[in-house]
Amino acid sequence: MVKKNSKKKAGSNTIAQNKKVRHEYHIEDEIESGIELQGWEVKSLRQGKANIAESYVYIRDGQAYISGMSIIPLNQASTHIVAEPTRVRKLLMHRRELDKLIGLVNRDGMTLVATALYWSRSWAKLKVGVAKGKKLHDKRADLKEKDWARDKARIMKSNLR
Repeated sequence: MVKKNSKKKAGSNTIAQNKKVRHEYHIEDEIESGIELQGWEVKSLRQGKANIAESYVYIRDGQAYISGMSIIPLNQASTHIVAEPTRVRKLLMHRRELDKLIGLVNRDGMTLVATALYWSRSWAKLKVGVAKGKKLHDKRADLKEKDWARDKARIMKSNLR
């Protein structure tokens, strides 16, 4: 019997991350969703030409959409199409996930934010975080905790030597 080669590709599956979101919001829950993309957008994502830093997720007519996500078109891939880099894209979720999100946003005053864009096998996935905004004192406390953790690790490292 011959074994199949199960070599994995080198590199990361992450296309883009929204690093500011952890500083601005308390992330309560995260849900994975698919994205409705055009062909040129998939080719650009393969090159890593996406930005979700200024994006936000909203729900309209029982469907979830992402606005502000920028996918820069490639010159070679989109010659015959007029590409719109920041168009509104539909998110693909199950009905029960959408109902849960609608309830959290309407009832509990939560916000939907995009936290990460990545590949899951051959599909582009977006991780949507259900978040609550932080106050200024919460942000300061988080920075203080991060500084203390860094100092503690530095002290422990020097004591081990």
